[in-house]
Amino acid sequence: MRFAPEPDHRHGAAAKSPRTAVVLCNLGTPDAPTAPALRKYLAEFLSDPRVVEIPRIAWWPILHGIILRVRPAKSAAKYASIWTPEGSPLRVWTEKQSKLLAGYLGQRGHRVAVRYAMRYGNPSIASALDELKAEGVDRVLVLPLYPQYCAATTASVFDAVFQWAGKRRSLPEMRFVNRYHDDPSYINALAKRVIDHSKTHGRPGKLVLSFHGVPKRTLLLGDPYHCECQKTARLLADRLNFTPGQVVVTFQSRFGKAQWLQPYTEPTLVELAKQGVKRVDVMCPGFTSDCLETLEEIDQEARASYLSAGGGEFNYIPCLNDQHEWIVALSALALRQLQGWPTTGSDDASALAAQRERALAIGAER
Repeated sequence: MRFAPEPDHRHGAAAKSPRTAVVLCNLGTPDAPTAPALRKYLAEFLSDPRVVEIPRIAWWPILHGIILRVRPAKSAAKYASIWTPEGSPLRVWTEKQSKLLAGYLGQRGHRVAVRYAMRYGNPSIASALDELKAEGVDRVLVLPLYPQYCAATTASVFDAVFQWAGKRRSLPEMRFVNRYHDDPSYINALAKRVIDHSKTHGRPGKLVLSFHGVPKRTLLLGDPYHCECQKTARLLADRLNFTPGQVVVTFQSRFGKAQWLQPYTEPTLVELAKQGVKRVDVMCPGFTSDCLETLEEIDQEARASYLSAGGGEFNYIPCLNDQHEWIVALSALALRQLQGWPTTGSDDASALAAQRERALAIGAER
């Protein structure tokens, strides 16, 4: 059978559940900080042609013959250094965001199911969508937790949704959020994070904005990611009244020998230390949840490199995580995309009109 059987809703159980849903999608995380768990996770992640744009005939021997034999143990040690009693920080924060978003929408009178899913690892996008179908949901908004669009992240989430859809007989209506790198509510949440930090520590000598890196060839081939990172940085600097010289944009997490987007984060921090910059504050605007790349790569490795090079004070500014302003921004993003869909428990015209009025009111508040 090519298509999966449909859930049985003949007894009306689904009628009690919301018919509209939002799925927050993040990158993913291993199930445990162990080599076997990392091997499984990395195999899925590095097998995605959106992530590694190398022909499989050339990439497969490298991936399975070298990388998956060596890297899992090293990565497991890194994950172990940031693992919490509740589990992976990325999963903990993403789950909290989904619960808070459901609460914020509910307070505004919207009856919407909110789930979170991971592009790689658990819970998978397919499992989240199957769960919603079983509950009778027939309208789904897919909201990736990547503010800046990139084929390796945002488009890969959409690929996973389409792959799921290709195996289902009856499909829900679907909408997708591509980007929100310049959304005022997102920029406001970032600015509030920096302002709150400055109230305690004062303004830094340099504010380093570290975005996840991608190969430079993706920029040359037309991926908008680099430009959107730069726009986020510019809007944030303007919002904070920082001069261009106070803000430094860098890119982290380089993998392999190919040239990636520059300047690279860690070498830039070392150079700032050598130049006599005695204090840097580092923020990762492209990550909406703290994770391995922020807690270990930045707050541990990059910190150590800066201090070893003679730097004086290194402050890491946490990701948006469960910040109030960030959940408000997510709510506004969701409501803008949900307009026209019934979210108040009724499909009648008056309910739809009330929903539009609420969305406009929230937009006016921003």
